Amino acid sequence: MDDTAISPSSGHEAWSEHPSPDLKARARHVLQHLDAVLPDVDALYGDLHEHPELSGDEARTADEVARRLEAVGYEVSRGVGGHGVVGLLRNGEGPTVLLRGDMDALPVEEKTGLPYASRVRTEDGRPVMHACGHDVHTACLVGTAALLARSRDAWRGTVLVVGQPAEEALSGARAMLEDGLYARFGTPDAVLGQHTAPLPVGTFMHREGVAMMGAASVRIRLFGKGAHGAQPELSVDPVVLGASVVMRLQTIVSRELSPLEAAVVTVGHFQAGSRSNVISDEALLEVTVRTEDDAAKARVLAAIERIAKGESLASGSPKPPQVEVMASTPVNRNDPALLRRIRAAHAEWFGPDALLPGVLGTASEDFPYFAQGPEHPVPTAYWFVGVTPLETWARAPGTTPLEKVTHVPGPHSGFYAPDRQGSLRKGCESLTVAALACLPGGTTSTDH
Repeated sequence: MDDTAISPSSGHEAWSEHPSPDLKARARHVLQHLDAVLPDVDALYGDLHEHPELSGDEARTADEVARRLEAVGYEVSRGVGGHGVVGLLRNGEGPTVLLRGDMDALPVEEKTGLPYASRVRTEDGRPVMHACGHDVHTACLVGTAALLARSRDAWRGTVLVVGQPAEEALSGARAMLEDGLYARFGTPDAVLGQHTAPLPVGTFMHREGVAMMGAASVRIRLFGKGAHGAQPELSVDPVVLGASVVMRLQTIVSRELSPLEAAVVTVGHFQAGSRSNVISDEALLEVTVRTEDDAAKARVLAAIERIAKGESLASGSPKPPQVEVMASTPVNRNDPALLRRIRAAHAEWFGPDALLPGVLGTASEDFPYFAQGPEHPVPTAYWFVGVTPLETWARAPGTTPLEKVTHVPGPHSGFYAPDRQGSLRKGCESLTVAALACLPGGTTSTDH
């Protein structure tokens, strides 16, 4: 066996940066079945896009994933950490490679005008849309699983397919791990994940080290003293207090962090009062925090609490504020050697021109929790798949990707509309090639 093919499956040793020399031949062998698999992938994508489910409600989506994995020969477990689905395919001695796809949607109203656009609303009237590409992730995950099941002669080892719930709530990955994902199904030697991006379809972006920022969601409850709107002197106005907090929070990044540190503090929700002539006695703020290292996140969170307390004291608030971290996730840090191995495999399959320079993503993920093995860290690799239709990209103003990307619909937008055929084909190819880069060759390979 060529020593570049695979690292030992103990999980303790570093991955080689170079995939096996026969990777392209094995990929051709596996991907010869892509045209046969794509109709089901496309059908699943269309179904999921029309029937999105919010974090924690992914029962229908999970069932669709589980049924398809069972149909192609995977041992399937349902209900792992909520609506999580785990598919296991053992194929001889070799490493265990976990392939992850997230399944949940967002409370966003779809405005794409597509014939398969979501019209789903929750019982309380909230719109629901796959505005972050998780329908693409899930469909490509199932497609890759089918391709590997059809071509067991091209690889050895174990494939662990994970359909993850509640990524948008930053809770699903941790819930699956706490429900025994690694204890029940084995600690993987590598965890692979991909995400759609508003880049030209057929392009890919990899970044060594931190690929995406860590995040925290913070709720601040401010207390005032209610009064008639015509008698503000009798009140402690929580709206004015909240406005002071919002403005002061803007100084954390500009005045408390170094200009060389990347961070974001955004107040996305501010609620107070019921009508114009009533001064309420409470205000509620919800804040999202993004940082490129966990130490900076701790400093930002401490500053938020200090500012909320200080402004409350200065306003004469009757009691201190309540500051609660509702959710948090670490930075999404790629294992350097594993990421370089995946990038080299993609360059070999798609050509080097398809690879764009990696930039730090200010969005966040709960994917990094998969790196937390029970005895030692698990190597993870996470990359981005371009899904913007080429005509849309060509029409966007600008000449560089950084200029154009600001003019095309991106994740969490009601107009986010991946190129359906191109995204599914390239997404399946991308994840399949990455998986094969981590699995040694089988009987079709010279590596046996």
